[in-house]
Amino acid sequence: MIYLDNSATTKPYKEVLDSFLKVSEEFFGNPSSLHKIGGQAEKLLQQARSQVAKLLNVKETEVLFTSGGTESNNLAIKGIALAHRERGRHIITSGIEHASIHNAMVQLESLGYEITYVKPDSDGFICADTIEREMRDDTILVSVIHVNNEVGTIQPVKEIGKLLKKYPKVFFHVDYVQGVGKVPLNFYEAGIHLATISGHKFHGLKGTGALFIKEGVTLSPLFSGGNQEWKQRSGTENVAGMVAMAKALRMTLEQRKEKLNQMVAAMERLRNGISQIKEITIHTPKENHAPHILNFSIKGLKAETFVHALEEKNIYVSTTSACSSKKKAASKTLLAMGVPQDEAESAIRVSLTFSNTVEEAEIAAKAIADTVKHLSEVVKK
Repeated sequence: MIYLDNSATTKPYKEVLDSFLKVSEEFFGNPSSLHKIGGQAEKLLQQARSQVAKLLNVKETEVLFTSGGTESNNLAIKGIALAHRERGRHIITSGIEHASIHNAMVQLESLGYEITYVKPDSDGFICADTIEREMRDDTILVSVIHVNNEVGTIQPVKEIGKLLKKYPKVFFHVDYVQGVGKVPLNFYEAGIHLATISGHKFHGLKGTGALFIKEGVTLSPLFSGGNQEWKQRSGTENVAGMVAMAKALRMTLEQRKEKLNQMVAAMERLRNGISQIKEITIHTPKENHAPHILNFSIKGLKAETFVHALEEKNIYVSTTSACSSKKKAASKTLLAMGVPQDEAESAIRVSLTFSNTVEEAEIAAKAIADTVKHLSEVVKK
C-alpha cells in the first residue's frame, strides 16, 4: 500500500498507540479526582501539557487541550467573538479557510457579526496588505490558515502578525493544523494570540488537539460544566489521548530533522512526473508551498472516479479536504483562486509524510499517468 492522504489523517506511530494503551490501562483515573489514582492521571496530563508547550516553544499555561482542530478553531473564533462583542463585531478571514473556520464564520454572521472574506491570488496566497485594507475600528479578530489544507500554500503569517501590531485591540488566530511538524512557526515572533493543532495530522490519535492561547487573552467558553482546562474547556480530559499526542508531536519533530529531505525529494519526483501528463494542471504553487501537499486537476475526468481507480492499484489519494470530499462539490479554495469550475470539480490532493519515499513517488507517478491514460480512453469511447 502507498498511502498519500496524510493531510486527511496520518497513521498513528506504534509508540503512540502503546502509550495510549498503557495510560488507559494503568492510569485510568479522572484527573479531577482527589484520590491517588486521580492524582496520577493529573500528573500525566500536566506532563503532556508541559511537553507540548516545550515542543511548540510556548508557556505551559498557554496550552489548552481539546478534541481536535474543529473544536480548537471554533473555540478560538467564537470564544473571541463572544467575549469581545462589546468592542466590535467585525472579523476578517480568507476565502480559503478550512470548513471548521468558514462555517463558524457563517454561524457568527447569523448572530449579527460582519465577516470580511479576503480573496487569495491565483496561487492561493493572501497578501498582508489586502488584510490591512479591510481593517476597521470595530475589527476584533483576524483568522488565517497557515498552510492551506487543499493546495499547500503557506500564508505570510509573520507579515500579517507584524501589521496587526499596529492594531493592539485586534486578536490574531492561526489555523496551524497542516503546518505543525512540517513548516516551523514561532507563535511569539509572528504575533499570534491563538493557534490550532490537531493530533491526528502528525501521527497522533483522532479526537486529540490543542489550542494555544497567549497569556492574557480571554475567551468565552463554548462548553459549560466542571470548569476543567482553566474554565475554558469543561469536560473530563482525555489523559491517554493527550499523552499520546505529546509523544506523536515529539516524534514527528524528530522525523522532520531526519527525513525532511527525503519527503521533499519524493514530492519533487512526484511533481516532475505528473507535470509531464498533458491532461493534468497543477494548482500547488512552485513557491511559498508546504513540502507535503500537491493539488492538481485532470481534464475531463471525475475526481472520485480517479480516486477509486488508483485505489484499485493500492494507492490512496483524496479529492478536496477530507471534511468535504464526500460532498462531490467543487473545491471552494480552487474557485477562490480563479480556477475554472470544471477543473475545480476534478481536483486531486496528494499529501505525504516523512515515511514516504522517492521509490513510492516513482510508483505513484507512473500509476497516475497510466490511470489518466486508461480513464481518458474510456471516456472517449
